[in-house]
Amino acid sequence: MRISKRIASASPLATTAMHGRVDQMKLQGEEVIDFSIAISHFAAPEAVRRDVSDMALHDVLPYTAVGGAHGLRARLVEKLKMENEIDALPEEVIVTNGAKQALYEAMYAMTDPGDTVIVFRPYWPAYLATARLLGLEVVLVDLPEVLTAGLLDTLPPARLLILNNPHNPTGKVFARDELDLLEGWLARTGCGAIVDESYEKLLYSQPHHSLSSAGQWRKLGIVTIFSASQSYAMMGWRCGFAVGPADVVSAMETLQGPITAAPSALTQAACEAAFFSGEPHHLVADYQGRRDLVMDMLSPVKWMKVRIPDSGPYIWVDVTALGCDTVAFSERLLAEKRVAIMPGDALGMPGFIRMGFISDDIATLRKGMAAIVAFGNEINQDSR
Repeated sequence: MRISKRIASASPLATTAMHGRVDQMKLQGEEVIDFSIAISHFAAPEAVRRDVSDMALHDVLPYTAVGGAHGLRARLVEKLKMENEIDALPEEVIVTNGAKQALYEAMYAMTDPGDTVIVFRPYWPAYLATARLLGLEVVLVDLPEVLTAGLLDTLPPARLLILNNPHNPTGKVFARDELDLLEGWLARTGCGAIVDESYEKLLYSQPHHSLSSAGQWRKLGIVTIFSASQSYAMMGWRCGFAVGPADVVSAMETLQGPITAAPSALTQAACEAAFFSGEPHHLVADYQGRRDLVMDMLSPVKWMKVRIPDSGPYIWVDVTALGCDTVAFSERLLAEKRVAIMPGDALGMPGFIRMGFISDDIATLRKGMAAIVAFGNEINQDSR
């Protein structure tokens, strides 16, 4: 059977592929510590489990409108107003099977093959993979510590810019001043934007601001994506939504119809329950404690450069001082120490590694981090 050229040249996401390898090793009876991806040790909020259980046991589960039940979209409009200062209408909201579906549909609706898309590096691999599937030209720009007018002025003409705020994997949270500069640049250049705010609740020190809260998002062509996966420990629920100009959302619905139609009624019930379950203070406090523990363990290591993340479930580490290939480093670490990490190459930055710190218990977290440090020390010693 002939496979199409557009998919034959594509590869599975490195992040999910590594996690799949670890799962296979575990099925074969091997003990592996998996830091390659962030899967919360918390359960979904009680309200989510209760509401979905009640619906599954007692309610008829009908089809809903492709973009989501009107009542849910109206409720999400309330969430956007209260928490993100985004004024929207129900028809400007679309409910999706997680953030990835919203990303794909928004990029499909807002671009044509050959268009240029700007992506900051390091990047969530789905941004690049989706752009390639859609035949887009990607311009990679190194993520700055602070976004400045000078940097924005160096960017090339583009159809779309993708912003991840809070940022995966560095944990950077963009300040309001930075977003104001970006808004001005979008207005001057006519470039649209997709803003992924999936980690909006996982904040440790800096407040989160939505780019669309400035009020010109319709005119500027900004689509903002939200997800319950990380913010509410609901990875397997596949629960997300997006808000954008009505014509863009309508186009996304046109695409979503033949792909999946609406998310399941159970997913939609979970979506409403999650986004109105209150702030996940206990979850964030636990994650912050884990982050601080990892920073205490890694900061003294001479061959590591670690910046404390302001958000998210990952530690992003510069290991260029080891002078080794980070793909080979991660492969050897998995084979010899049974610890999985994500090489920065998969996120556009060789010489770096990404490590999730929210899975398993504290003892396992300590054990895995200690194994990584010991392994790197061996390499560092051998290179002398």
